[in-house]
Amino acid sequence: MNDSNMIELTNLGHNLDHPEAVAWGPDGKVYAGGELGQVYRFGLEDRACELFAQVEGGFVLGMAHDAGGNVYACDEKLARVHRITPDGKVSVYADGNDREKIRLPNYPVFDDAGNLYVSDSGDFGSCNGVIWRIRPGGEAEIWDRSANGFTNGMCLSADGRALYVVESSPPLISRLEIGEDGYPGKRTVIVELPRQVPDGVALDQEGNLYIALFNPNILYRYTTGGKLETLYDDWQQLNLLAPTNVAFGGPDMKTLIIASLCGWSVHTARLDIAGLPVRYPTLA
Repeated sequence: MNDSNMIELTNLGHNLDHPEAVAWGPDGKVYAGGELGQVYRFGLEDRACELFAQVEGGFVLGMAHDAGGNVYACDEKLARVHRITPDGKVSVYADGNDREKIRLPNYPVFDDAGNLYVSDSGDFGSCNGVIWRIRPGGEAEIWDRSANGFTNGMCLSADGRALYVVESSPPLISRLEIGEDGYPGKRTVIVELPRQVPDGVALDQEGNLYIALFNPNILYRYTTGGKLETLYDDWQQLNLLAPTNVAFGGPDMKTLIIASLCGWSVHTARLDIAGLPVRYPTLA
C-alpha cells in the first residue's frame, strides 16, 4: 500500500462487466451492475458471484432496495428505473410522466416513506440535471432543478431531512434540504472539487462524507470539521479505475464497497467508523 494512502483495498476477485454501481441488499449481499444490463450478486465473505438479473439492452447504474428485496435500478441506455423482483424478473417502475421523461437516470435513494429520489444527470457541462421523486407505486415528478450540475450520486442524511448530491460538473458536493412539506428547501454547497470529477457519496454514523472520484482515481473523506482527507489515491491506476458508486455494508456496516466503472472488479476497505444503516422501506 502506498504510504500516502490511509486505507487498504481488497479486490473481491470477480470478472464483472465494468461495474458502475454497488448496493448493499437486505439479504446481506452486494449487488453490482454491468454495462450490458447485468445485475450481479455476491457476498463479502462467500464471494461466489451469480448473475442475479439481466436487463436486455440496458446499462445498469445506481441501485436501491426495498424491504421485500426488490431492486430499483437506474438504466442509462433505456432511460428508466427498473423494478427487479427477488426472482430476477424485470419491469419498468418509472420513466417520467406525461409532461417530461427521465433522460439519464443515474442514482436512486429511498426515504423512510418509500419515496425514491432519482438523479437525472442531463448533459455533462450543461447544468440541466434534475432530481425526480418517484412515489410508492411509480408516480414520478421532477422534484428539484437547483442541484443541476450533472446530478450524480446521492445519499440521505441520518435524520432523513436532507440529500447530499454529487454535481460532477461543476465539480462539487451540495446538500439539499427536504422541507416539512416534502419539497426541496435550501441548497448549500458543501465542498468544491476543482479539476476533478466526483461521482459517488456515502455517509458514516459520525457524519463524515465519503466521496469517490471518477477522475482522478481518488477516495476522499470529508470530515464534519471541514477537512478533506485522502483515503486512497491510485495515481498509478493499479486498483481503482474510475471509482464511481460507494456503499457501506457488512454485518457491522464498517466495510466500504467501491465500484470502478473502467475496471472489472469491486473493491472493499475496512473502516473504523460504521456507515449509516441502509433504508429499506416497505412498499405495497
